[in-house]
Amino acid sequence: MNINLKQFEVWFVTGSQHLYGPETLKAVALHSQEIAKALNASGEIPVKVVFKPVLVTPDAITQLCQAANNAAKCIGLITWCHTFSPSKMWINGLKQLRKPVAHLHTQYNRDIPWATIDMDFMNMNQAAHGDREHGFIWSRLRLSRKVIVGFWQEKSTQEKIGAWARAAAAWADWQTAKFVRFGDNMREVAVTDGDKVSAQIKFGYSVNTHGVGDLVKLVNAATDKEVDALCKTYESTYEMSADLRKGGKRHKSIREAARIELGLRAFLEAGDFKGFTTTFEDLHGLAQLPGLAPQRLMADNYGFAGEGDWKTAALVRAMKVMATGLEGGTSFMEDYTYHLQPGNKVVLGAHMLEICPSIADGKASLQVHPLGIGGKADPARLVFNTPAGRGLNAALMDFGNRFRLLINEVDVVAPEHPMPKLPVAQAVWKCRPNFEDACAAWIYAGGAHHTGFSQALTTEMMEDFGAMAGLEVVVIDADTKLRQFKQELVWNDCAYGLKSGWAC
Repeated sequence: MNINLKQFEVWFVTGSQHLYGPETLKAVALHSQEIAKALNASGEIPVKVVFKPVLVTPDAITQLCQAANNAAKCIGLITWCHTFSPSKMWINGLKQLRKPVAHLHTQYNRDIPWATIDMDFMNMNQAAHGDREHGFIWSRLRLSRKVIVGFWQEKSTQEKIGAWARAAAAWADWQTAKFVRFGDNMREVAVTDGDKVSAQIKFGYSVNTHGVGDLVKLVNAATDKEVDALCKTYESTYEMSADLRKGGKRHKSIREAARIELGLRAFLEAGDFKGFTTTFEDLHGLAQLPGLAPQRLMADNYGFAGEGDWKTAALVRAMKVMATGLEGGTSFMEDYTYHLQPGNKVVLGAHMLEICPSIADGKASLQVHPLGIGGKADPARLVFNTPAGRGLNAALMDFGNRFRLLINEVDVVAPEHPMPKLPVAQAVWKCRPNFEDACAAWIYAGGAHHTGFSQALTTEMMEDFGAMAGLEVVVIDADTKLRQFKQELVWNDCAYGLKSGWAC
């Protein structure tokens, strides 16, 4: 499933007023066009930036906001007030606007022309207070937006716009997304369950369950020719032992995995699904627990999570969209076990089978081993390590009156020793700010054991996405102090309790 972020547009919208006369407005339009053109050409911004005529009346603003709502390709607005745009003009339009907004606080000129500056120049270039007027009405209306401050030609400013644009693309992708669950939630597990109706109302995507039998029909319908071709792809793509290759005594296990992948792809494509879940508690009719198939489908940008965890499957999909074109991979993940050596405490992240090879350090190895859960034949899976470098884990939880997005920045490290008896894909990381405080903060925040893991995304991107989605966003990073973190959780409970009518 290819993701093309250039299919999306953000509209560059400049506010002004008639007070300054036609010549000034003409110059404002030319300046705005130049800025929009530069942003569109920036390698830091992955979507199209489209210039829109300068807005000088309430009616024009309202019409622009309505048009943005109805434009399928438009995923958000970049607003800027080159001069002064009285904010009462924006009220009706902003009340109707349903697309994310980045408020760019910049000005056309970088420097003050010290020797020649006069009142004409001042009247033309007054974003310094024009954007403050614009910011007031957003705050007065209690509307969410991202404020980006910086000169429009600077890379750091364009990077912030790019981060917001990636989040906007993921938010747009969620609006009509469909996710399928094969089987239900893992029995008696709390954090992976949740209110699917509330999620659809808030996020736009739908989650529905199909019996595994519906999938099995398509698995069994895969032809030998299709299986042969896919097995050939496996052999050319991954490291494989001779007994798993064509003619080997265990090649049957690879063929069964290929049938499952073919069936899953056919099901997802026919239903236009963007992600899915499985559970080892419901495998009726399948020869083995799907492992290789979810791994390869995640590598093709499908969202996935195990054990019926639909929230994480949706989150992984959103993270895949945001990460499009960036270095580093993104995967379903789980904090599995710890290494508690003093001064060197690390987390081993993995899952039973289903870790995306986009995070692999080199060529993955396709292997077949027994799995002491699920009660099926030995499943195929890709085995690999994850490269050292910066990363993050993110979890999405349903707290009844809101959804919480929890983010922990981590530093992935190379395993100190080989793990020849652990035949799963895995990642080893150190938590920021440190092991004890990070784990305590995660648990205080009710963080899930399933996460979306990424070495491509930044916390800024995740925060931008959380703001668009109306999520409570909580971050654990190098600056986290546990006492303050616990207070933040208490304040958040009160704030969201007041918003929803719950008692603190």
